[in-house]
Amino acid sequence: MENQALNVLLVTASARQTDSVTRRFANEMLDELRREHSVVKVVERDVSRGLPFVDETWVSANFTRADDRTEAQKSVLSDSDGLVEELKQADVILLATPIYNFSVPASLKAWIDLIARVGLTFNYTSNGPVGTLQGKQAYIVFASGGTQLGSEIDFASGYLRHVLGFVGIDDVSFISAERFDQENEQATQAIRQQITELATGLATGLAPGAA
Repeated sequence: MENQALNVLLVTASARQTDSVTRRFANEMLDELRREHSVVKVVERDVSRGLPFVDETWVSANFTRADDRTEAQKSVLSDSDGLVEELKQADVILLATPIYNFSVPASLKAWIDLIARVGLTFNYTSNGPVGTLQGKQAYIVFASGGTQLGSEIDFASGYLRHVLGFVGIDDVSFISAERFDQENEQATQAIRQQITELATGLATGLAPGAA
């Protein structure tokens, strides 16, 4: 057991509030983390409830120096600032997403656009962009009706891994419920075993998936 609090940011994207496979297994992952850590603090961000899309006003505010922003520009960026702060405070990012039409839901893409902030979550250097959120671990609950993780029609998992790496989160593991059949108890148990191994690996200081 860990004595130090584990800060978890749970990002959910399914349009389903009930009978959601990704929400179900994300909650099971949280339960496992609570068994392994004495204190787990969870911030929940359900992006399916809606986020503002990036528009011209947002772009203009974002690329204005922080000290030069008007009160109106600060207000435009306030949602984005809050999302970035949630990420900064988290030790673990638990991202639960279904696959919609071979990629991530639009609501999750909106979240990504709002947290990819130059000067906050990444910086431009002579060697290219470098993320600022190193030292965090990410677990992605991936569910689909027909898209296999890593297949040629999976345009979600590689994108999510790249985006997280772009902001400095390179330690990424997938909990795959691809083509999940809720009546298949063997498949359910396999996913639960994977969740247990990942949670145990985190608690013992191992890399995700190494337990």
